[in-house]
Amino acid sequence: MTDTYLIAEILVTLGGLFLIGLVADLIGRHTPLPRVTLLLLVGFLIGPSFFDWLPVFTENWFPVLTDIALAMIGFLLGQKLTLPTLRQMGRSVLTMSISVVFLTSILVFSVLSLFGVSLEVALLLAGIAPATAPAATVDVVREYRAQGRFTDTLLGIVAIDDAWGLLVFSVLLAVTQALTGQGGASEVLVTSSWEIGGAMLLGLILGAPMAYLTGRILPGEPTQAEALGGVLLCAGLAVWLEVSYILAAIMLGAVVANLAKHHDRPFHAIEGFEWPFLVLFFLLAGASLHIEALAQIGLLGAGYIILRVVGRILGVRLGGWISGSDKETRRWLGLALLPQAGVAIGMALYASQHFPELEDIILPVILGSTVIFELFGPVVTRRVLIRMGEVQNN
Repeated sequence: MTDTYLIAEILVTLGGLFLIGLVADLIGRHTPLPRVTLLLLVGFLIGPSFFDWLPVFTENWFPVLTDIALAMIGFLLGQKLTLPTLRQMGRSVLTMSISVVFLTSILVFSVLSLFGVSLEVALLLAGIAPATAPAATVDVVREYRAQGRFTDTLLGIVAIDDAWGLLVFSVLLAVTQALTGQGGASEVLVTSSWEIGGAMLLGLILGAPMAYLTGRILPGEPTQAEALGGVLLCAGLAVWLEVSYILAAIMLGAVVANLAKHHDRPFHAIEGFEWPFLVLFFLLAGASLHIEALAQIGLLGAGYIILRVVGRILGVRLGGWISGSDKETRRWLGLALLPQAGVAIGMALYASQHFPELEDIILPVILGSTVIFELFGPVVTRRVLIRMGEVQNN
C-alpha cells in the first residue's frame, strides 16, 4: 500500500509539474515575462519558502535534473561553435568573453577591497562573479525564436565564458588559500586544470564516434536514441570523472557539428527532448531559492549585484571595442549576460568547504543575488533581444 501511494504521488507530481510548465508557456506568450522567470517564480511559490507543496522526494531529483538539463543545453550550444561560425565572429566572441569574465572579476575584487571587505571574501566573490546561467539564456533565445548576429554572439559567449570563469575561480581560490596559510593551493589548480582539460578531452573522445554515426542511421527514433544516449553518456562520465559536464557537453556538440555530414539531426532530436526536462529543472530551481537568503543579503550583497552588472556591461564594451564589434552590440550585450544560477552556487559551496569560517558571508550573498539574477536576468535578456530586433514572436 505504501509503495502504491508513493508511485501515485510521484506520477501526480510529475503530471502537475508538466502542466504548470504548459501554463507558464501559455502565459509567457501574453506577458512581458519569459517562461523561465515564470517557472522560477512558480517554483519559488510552491517550494519551502512559501506554500511548501512539493513532496520531499523531489529534493533528490534536482541534482540529476540539473546534470541532464545543463548537458543538453551544453550540447546545443556546441552546435554554434562550428569553424565557419568561428571564422565569422570568433575573434569578437573570444575577446568579449575573456574581457567580460576578467573585468567583472577585477571590478568586484577592487571595489569590495577598497570599501573594507576582507581580502579573502573579496577574492572569493570576485572568483564567483563571472559565472553565468546558460540554461536561462538559451531558453529565452529559443522561446522567442531570436535569430541574428547579436543572438549568435550571445550564445557563443555563453558557450565558452564558464570555462574562463572556472579558470578565474580556481586561481583566486588557490590565491586565497595561499594568503591564509592553507595548504593545497597547487592541488586546487591541478584539480581545476583536470576539470577543464578532462572535460574537453571527454567531449572530443565521445564526439568523434557520435559524429561518425550521425547520418549513417535513419532519422527519427534511431537518431533520438543516438543523440540522447550520447549526451547522457557524456554527462554521466563527466560526473564520474569529476570534470565539468557542461564543458564536456559543449565539446561533444562542437565536435559533432564540425565533423558530421548530417550534424543537424542529433541537435533537432535533443531539442525535442529538452523542454520537459527544463520544465522540471526550472521549477525545482525556483523551489531551491530561499527568501531567507534574500533577506540576509545586506549591503555586501547589494554591492556585489551592482558590481557584477557593471562588470558585465564594461567588459563587453571593452572587448567589443578591441575586437571591432559594432556599437549596438557593445552597448547591449552585457545586459543580456546577467542570469546567474547553479554554477555560481556550486562555486560558493565549494569555497565554503575550503573556508568554513566564511560560509555565513559567502553563501547568503551568492544565494540572495542568485534570486535576483535568475528572476530578473531573463527579463532583461528578452528586452535586449527585442531592442536588437532579433525576436521573431514578441
